[in-house]
Amino acid sequence: MVKGKDVTAEEVAALFTRSDGSYVFARWVRPIVPVIFGVDDATLAVIKGAIEAVVALAGHRMAETDPEQGANLMVFFCRDWRELEDVTDLDRLVHGLGQVVVRLESEGAHHYRHFRFEEGGAIRACIAFVRIDGETADTPAETLALSLAAQTILLWSDVAFRDRSILARAGEAVVLRPEIADLIRVAYDPVLPVAARDASHALRLAARTA
Repeated sequence: MVKGKDVTAEEVAALFTRSDGSYVFARWVRPIVPVIFGVDDATLAVIKGAIEAVVALAGHRMAETDPEQGANLMVFFCRDWRELEDVTDLDRLVHGLGQVVVRLESEGAHHYRHFRFEEGGAIRACIAFVRIDGETADTPAETLALSLAAQTILLWSDVAFRDRSILARAGEAVVLRPEIADLIRVAYDPVLPVAARDASHALRLAARTA
């Protein structure tokens, strides 16, 4: 693996500081069980392969089923946000789904992630939506899949990748930015907390990427 550049605690903190100014970090503790809707079998294999690769990078685990939820990483691909309103019981997983759809339409968004949390703050489940339209329609499945996998393995800030992609080019290949790959790896260090709301946590992450 290519070693990323050393990142400062301030740079790390920015990746987990939300638009309201709060620092919120969370990772998974239960094995990840993905289920993907709205793609063909070939694309499904690409997406699951990317999730497996990022989970392995984190040193985390996957499983065939979640005993309480069945699946805990649900990914829905659509061509129009309104399609989500026709998915049976989806509004039970994402409360206020209608309002979310209206906001995504008004923002011209191409992706959305809704997280649910364990009592201790760790990620319990993630419901991710991806709209395949315009620029995303021309994006290779491997690129979409890697970006999706990386953005669901941790609770990044809602503005973390607004101005800079989570991915980078390495020759002809598209890969995770090396410093992001490093952060995913160290964020799953067993001695670190599974969730944090104090920005001093970023100091511990930064120290492990040096």
